[in-house]
Amino acid sequence: MKEWMLSEAEGYEVLGKYGVPVPAFKIVTTAEEAGDVAESIGFPVVMKIVSPQIIHKSDSGGVVTSIGTKEGAQAAFNRIVTSVKEYNPKAKIEGVIIEEQAKPGLELIIGGKTDGTFGKVITFGIGGTLVELMKDVTLRILPVTEDDVREMVKEIKSYPLISGYRGSKPKDEETLVQAILNVCKFFEENEQVKEFDINPLRLYESGACAVDSRVIMVDKKSIQKKVERPEVPLEYYNPRSVAVIGASDDPTKMGYAVMHNLLHFPGQLYPVNNKRDTIQGLTAYPTITDIPSPVDMAVITVPAMYVPQVIEECGEKGVNIAVVITAGFKEMGEDGKALEERIVAIGNKYGTRIVGPNCLGLIVPPRGLDTTYVHQSPKPGNIAFLSQSGAIVNTVVDWSLAEDIGFSAVVSVGNQSDLNFFDYMRWVERDPNTKAIIMYIEEISDGEAFMKVASEVSKTKPIIAIKSGSSERGSQAAASHTGSLSGSYDVYMEAFRRSGVLAVHTLTGAFLAAEMLSHPKRYPMGSRAVIVTNAGGFAVLSSDYAERYGIDIIDLPEDVVAELDEFLPEFWNKGNPVDLLGDASEQRFERTFEVLAKHDDLWDMCFLVGFPNNILSSEQLANQVLKLSGNTEKRIICSLLGGDSMNRGRKILREHSIPSFDELDFTFRVVGRVLWQQFRVSAPGLL
Repeated sequence: MKEWMLSEAEGYEVLGKYGVPVPAFKIVTTAEEAGDVAESIGFPVVMKIVSPQIIHKSDSGGVVTSIGTKEGAQAAFNRIVTSVKEYNPKAKIEGVIIEEQAKPGLELIIGGKTDGTFGKVITFGIGGTLVELMKDVTLRILPVTEDDVREMVKEIKSYPLISGYRGSKPKDEETLVQAILNVCKFFEENEQVKEFDINPLRLYESGACAVDSRVIMVDKKSIQKKVERPEVPLEYYNPRSVAVIGASDDPTKMGYAVMHNLLHFPGQLYPVNNKRDTIQGLTAYPTITDIPSPVDMAVITVPAMYVPQVIEECGEKGVNIAVVITAGFKEMGEDGKALEERIVAIGNKYGTRIVGPNCLGLIVPPRGLDTTYVHQSPKPGNIAFLSQSGAIVNTVVDWSLAEDIGFSAVVSVGNQSDLNFFDYMRWVERDPNTKAIIMYIEEISDGEAFMKVASEVSKTKPIIAIKSGSSERGSQAAASHTGSLSGSYDVYMEAFRRSGVLAVHTLTGAFLAAEMLSHPKRYPMGSRAVIVTNAGGFAVLSSDYAERYGIDIIDLPEDVVAELDEFLPEFWNKGNPVDLLGDASEQRFERTFEVLAKHDDLWDMCFLVGFPNNILSSEQLANQVLKLSGNTEKRIICSLLGGDSMNRGRKILREHSIPSFDELDFTFRVVGRVLWQQFRVSAPGLL
């Protein structure tokens, strides 16, 4: 694909047409003309070489600033041309651009790039020569609204330099907002613009000026028409009968492990093996077409070369869905890709949907369906886990058993030759057992479709995503400052935020967030919090963590303190966190919670922090939390700290979908991340 960069003059011209403030300019080809043009523009002026071969103009001696006379402009022209010829004798010199020298101002950057997954992205932040060192930028995926742009402007850490800092006068924020909107319009309406940055855009107390720009163009891409995909019926994922093609009695074979995990399936199970009469105690059939009864689902473990024929037989049998565990397809190169396309074409012919290939399979614990080769099947629960890594599925399932975490569905998506993330998201959206969705994502092929589906699904089911690839160095291949500042991972993070997907960085954080958001009340209504505890040390730590993660610990009004004074010991701390002291009884917690429920207009969430002691059992504490939760629409979040002695209370809370964390920092970190997702209230703690 052909790619080229607009000259500085061309960049100014096109930006100016969209209302972006640019300096007066003109290209000249002689020293005499340079003097006349500089005089007409008005001094001081800047002069720069115009040459396709000279990218870094200053390095070649191709820039002269602060020219104040006609004679100085003529001399500068000659000096620039001579220097550039010495620097690169083969450079084609098209002329010298003379432009009005912009006065000093706050230097900002407005940039754009075309992301391979999500399309056009706009970036804004602090600019100038230190732009990549400071990296004080924010981004949005186009299209954007005026509210989006105003939010961007206020998001950067250096916003006080715009609004007015330590006596300095505010800059022209309205002009800045309009300039960004105009740039967005320019980017959206010009399909051939691949990437650009305006750096710096100088912002003044009144007005602004785009001092320099770099615009990279490409041949216009052909737009592929998207084909609407039929929604997969729910019953496809809840088969009444399953055939394992490649089933085996050999414990070293994949077909053995898959068959073994399906032995507890409550429906009909049929092993398919053309060399054995029985497999693991069940009658075996030479092919799936030899099975006398209907088959809803097939699990395929035979070598890749035989899979097309097997899919053909599945289609003839009327199989709804085939889970292809086998590897050796597009992940292996062009031949494998052709093989994969062939099995998809066969599936399409018969209406047989395909999971994988090159996947671990899928598990539906509430149905007793496990088509994978995990060591032990997971427990039923309310979390759906969708993953692009089979190894991570294996690890998470094993970990979940020790942590007593259950699943509504577990899917290893594999190559996504047919069924993909979107199909599985639509499935668990409709699944009554699913209360929260966790996704491990390596790459999404269609960002626009992902954002559409995720935006719709997240309205009813919370989605938590872990995206690998945060360490990639996009700046190495970037053609502009914007390319290095807004790498692919950053765009994914913005796409998640915009789609209502909570981005986390660890598997532990994902499951903690899922526990938090699987509650019917889901998100807190705001960031105001009250903390109740019977441990003074944890009260102090709670205050520290709340401040660190953007949670607002409210001041208790005098009337509320007076009500608490009526029954709390006279030496209680009379503040928030509310320290009920180490000898706090069940009745003391109960009466405190009654006061807080009565005044729940003051707070959005209540944190309860408990610890092991002989006066109050974890079960008693949990029961009081349930009463408080029943008396308010606000969120209750608990930290029952300690070891096994707190397990009874944790179990009671979990049974009622009230999140209970056993590490205090994570409690506030999870809530802080959720608040950032909802309200952008503070810099989020990493999960």
